[in-house]
Amino acid sequence: MELVNIETGNFMCDGGAMFSVVPKVMWSRKYPCDENNYCNCAMRSMLVVEGDRKILIDNGTGDKQDETFFAHQQLNGDASLVSSIENAGFSTDDITDVVFTHLHFDHCGGAVKWNNAKTGYELVFPNATHWVSKRHWENYKNPNIRESDAFFDENIMPIQEAGRLRFVEKEGALFPNFEVRFFDGHTPGLMIPILKKGNQTIVFAGDFIPTVANIPVKWLASYDLNPTASLSEKESFLQEAVKNQYFLFFQHDIQYECCSLIQTDKGVKVDECFPLSSIK
Repeated sequence: MELVNIETGNFMCDGGAMFSVVPKVMWSRKYPCDENNYCNCAMRSMLVVEGDRKILIDNGTGDKQDETFFAHQQLNGDASLVSSIENAGFSTDDITDVVFTHLHFDHCGGAVKWNNAKTGYELVFPNATHWVSKRHWENYKNPNIRESDAFFDENIMPIQEAGRLRFVEKEGALFPNFEVRFFDGHTPGLMIPILKKGNQTIVFAGDFIPTVANIPVKWLASYDLNPTASLSEKESFLQEAVKNQYFLFFQHDIQYECCSLIQTDKGVKVDECFPLSSIK
């Protein structure tokens, strides 16, 4: 198995939203912010090459929304989805599968693009089957008022209309050495990939644990729709992760790609941080 970090660009996020009730005096020691309390956050994807499959996990924002929307998100950085895939030695036509952790705009927007005339949409990965959890799809189709602004039909409906969308109903193996687990704290049916590379386990943490600074159980993001569920899910999973020596891969941490964990008398904490490429 080959694992490749796919950078799609960065966006600015309010620090209070990233760390909820944690006071700024505490979270700002762990994650940098500007004078307006905005944190620069990555939008990493991961390319998993296993046998004949080339599986892309999430794909950033894309470029279909209007200038006002993107100005609000303060997109920045030189990386792009397509250039990162090409720099890894692949093309968009090579991708066999796209796995969405969920359908918030910064995780699925890159799968659909304008056609040349901007009269309609095309799939960025025309040969790929696109996967999302059935529970999250049902949530997307009937969103609550708080979450609805994170969904855009143009990011996902062209995939379904092209017959390229599939639903995952059960946890477990999706592909060889690639299983998925469901969580409900951030959004119903969040689907987190767990990868087996040799004797190592790598977790694509997504919005379940968006940055290294969010590892402490109580350091939740305000974006979590059900914080009580997030607390319970994270506490249980971190115990599993440290017991089994999982590595975590962070989608939104601008500073760190991966970390290992250690058990302390004050709970599970970061052991070491390192790039994905160092996992052999």
